[in-house]
Amino acid sequence: MPNRLAQETSPYLLQHADNPVDWWPWSADAFEEARRRGVPVLLSVGYSSCHWCHVMAHESFEDQATAALLNEHFVAVKVDREERPDVDAVYMEAVQAATGQGGWPMTVFLTPDAEPFYFGTYFPPEPRHGMPSFGQILEGVRSAWTDRREEVGEVAGRIVADLAGRSLTESLPADRRPPRPEELHGALMGLTREFDAVHGGFGGAPKFPPSMVLEFLLRHHARTGSAGALEMVQATCSAMARGGLYDQLGGGFARYAVDATWTVPHFEKMLYDNALLCRTYAHLWRSTGSDLARRIAVETADFMVRELRTDQGGFASALDADSDDGSGSGRHVEGAYYVWTPEQLRAVLGEKDAEFAAACFGVTEEGTFEEGASVLQLPDLEGPVDAERLASVKQRLLAAREERPRPGRDDKVVASWNGLAIAALAETGAYFDRPDLIQAATDAADLLVRVHMDWQARLHRTSRDGTPGANSGVLEDYADVAEGFLTLASVTGEGVWAEFAGFFLDTVLLQFTTEDGALYDTAADAEALIRRPQDPTDNATPSGWTAAAGALLSYAALTGSDLHRGAAERALGIVTALGGRAPRFIGWGLAVAEAALDGPREIAVVGPQGDPATVALHRAALLGTAPGAVVALGEPGVDEVPLLKDRPLVDGRPAAYVCRHFTCERPTTEPEELTERLGG
Repeated sequence: MPNRLAQETSPYLLQHADNPVDWWPWSADAFEEARRRGVPVLLSVGYSSCHWCHVMAHESFEDQATAALLNEHFVAVKVDREERPDVDAVYMEAVQAATGQGGWPMTVFLTPDAEPFYFGTYFPPEPRHGMPSFGQILEGVRSAWTDRREEVGEVAGRIVADLAGRSLTESLPADRRPPRPEELHGALMGLTREFDAVHGGFGGAPKFPPSMVLEFLLRHHARTGSAGALEMVQATCSAMARGGLYDQLGGGFARYAVDATWTVPHFEKMLYDNALLCRTYAHLWRSTGSDLARRIAVETADFMVRELRTDQGGFASALDADSDDGSGSGRHVEGAYYVWTPEQLRAVLGEKDAEFAAACFGVTEEGTFEEGASVLQLPDLEGPVDAERLASVKQRLLAAREERPRPGRDDKVVASWNGLAIAALAETGAYFDRPDLIQAATDAADLLVRVHMDWQARLHRTSRDGTPGANSGVLEDYADVAEGFLTLASVTGEGVWAEFAGFFLDTVLLQFTTEDGALYDTAADAEALIRRPQDPTDNATPSGWTAAAGALLSYAALTGSDLHRGAAERALGIVTALGGRAPRFIGWGLAVAEAALDGPREIAVVGPQGDPATVALHRAALLGTAPGAVVALGEPGVDEVPLLKDRPLVDGRPAAYVCRHFTCERPTTEPEELTERLGG
C-alpha cells in the first residue's frame, strides 16, 4: 500500500511512495507525530538522480525488516534536496561540522523539535569497510533515545547553539566594498596554484566542472589581458570536452569525474551543469573563436532542448546516472546507457568502422569502466581524422544507443536552474544564429511567469506538469531567474523581461537582504528552521548571494538605480573577504566583481527593428567581451528600458551608445568600431 509520499509531486519522493517505510514529507505534522509518540525523527535527504540514494533505498528502505524497525521506533521524513534546498543546507552544515564531510543520501536523526543529534550519509545493509550497518545505526540511536534521552537532548542543544552562533557579518569588510584590482589578481594567483597543469581543472579527484571560476578567468582576461587566465580556461575546457565527462555521442555533460583525468564520470546529467557549461563554452568562443568551444556550446544547448525540455516549455532537472542494463534481469547499473565494449562497437559498425571508432573514442579490450566497458572520449589524435567517417560513426552509434533502456528523468522544473538555462540558450542562440534556441529560452521564461510567479511577484521554486509546487523560492531562484530574464531582454530587445527581473530583485532587497549588505538564502517570511541558511560560496551552482549581486549590478546598469547598485556593491564585500582565501569556491562572486570593476559597460543600441544596420550593431554589442556588459535594444523614441531613454539615431542611421561610470562615449554607427571599444 502506498505511503504518504504518493500525494507528493517530487519525482524523488514518488520513487519512495511504495516503500514499506511509513514515510512523511517534511511538514509540521510529521514533527507533531514524533512528539505525540515520543520518538525521534529520521530525516533522509536525497534527489532523484543520486546513485547512492537509489542504492540505499533498494538495500534498506525496500527491506521489510528495516522498515518495521523504522516504523516502530521513528517518524521517517523524506526530503528532496532540490525542492527544499533550505532544509538540506541547514542539516548539511551540521553534518559537515560534525563529521568533516557530507553527501547524499544524507541521514540525520532529529528530536521532535527538529534539532539534530546524530549524522551520516549512506549506510550499508550490513557492516562494510569499517562502516556500521544501517540496522546497527537504528538500534544504536533507538537505545540512546530510550536510555540516555537527557544526554541526547544536551548534544542536540549544543549543535543548534553552535549553528545559531555562526554569522558571516564579521567576514564583511567594514566599508562593505567590492574587491580592488590587486585583490582580484590575488585570487588569480590562488587559482594558478591549484590549477592542474597536466589535466586541466582544479584540485584532484573527484573533479567537478569549475564553471563559475572559468567565467571569472574569462572576464579577468578580458579586463587585464592576462594570458595565464585564458590558458587555464582553454586547457580545462578542452580536457572536459574531450574526456568522458562529455557525452561524445549525444552532447551534454555529466555531473563530475571520479578521477583527476576527466575519464570516468558520475553519469547523472544535471540541467544546471549543462546550462552553466553551455554559457562558458559560448563565452570562450566569443573570446577566442575556438571551433571546439563553438561545437560544445551548440551541442550542449541542443542536448538541453532535446532531452530536458518539458511539454510546458520548461526544462527538467536531471537524467539519472543509472539505467536498466538490458539483460532482462531488471538490474539498474550506473553508466549502462553510455559505455561501450569493442564487441558492441563491432555489432553496430562492422569490423573496420569499429576499429576506427575504437581508436577515435579510446575504446579498449581492458576498458576504462566496469566489466571491460569504456567511457567514450575524443582525444586530440595525431594526424588528420576523417571527419565525415567520424560523423557517420557517431550517428550510427547514437541511433543504436537510442535502442537501449533510457535513464530516468526527473521532470520537475526548478526556477533557478531554468533561469541559468534561459541565459545560456538566449546567448548561444544569438551568437550562432539559432533563433530556435532563443525561442526555447523565451518559452521557459513564459512558463516561469505563468506558473512559478504569483500576483505579488513571489516565486515558487518548483513545478511539475504545469502545476506549481508548494515550496517557496529561495534566494538563488530570484537571482538566477533575474539573471536569465536580463540576458533574454538583452538578446531579444523585449524590455518586459527586464521589468520582471526588477520585480524579483525588489523581493531580494525586501526579503533576503540585511542593512549591512549580507544576504540570506531564505526569505524573511519563510518557514523558520533551526538556523536561517546563509552561504555565499558556490556549490554546483552560483551562490544565491553572489548571483543576486550580479543581477542587481546588471539591473542597475540598465536602469541607473543607485539603490540596486549600492546593494550589489555591499553584497560584493563578501568576495573581498573570501576571494583571496578560497577563490575556487567564490568564482561567481569574483566574476561579478570583474564586472563591477569594469563598469560594467552599458550599451544602448537604437534603430528600426530588423534593419540590417541595427542587427549588426546589436550583434557586435552582444559579442563584446567587456566583463558583464549590459545591452539594451530598442527603436528610436521607445524607452522601455531607461538605458534607451533619449538615444536618437545618428544622421538617420542606427547607433550604439557606450557608457561607463556615468560617462557616455560618442555614439557610433559602425559595428567594427563598437567591437573595438568592447574588446570583442
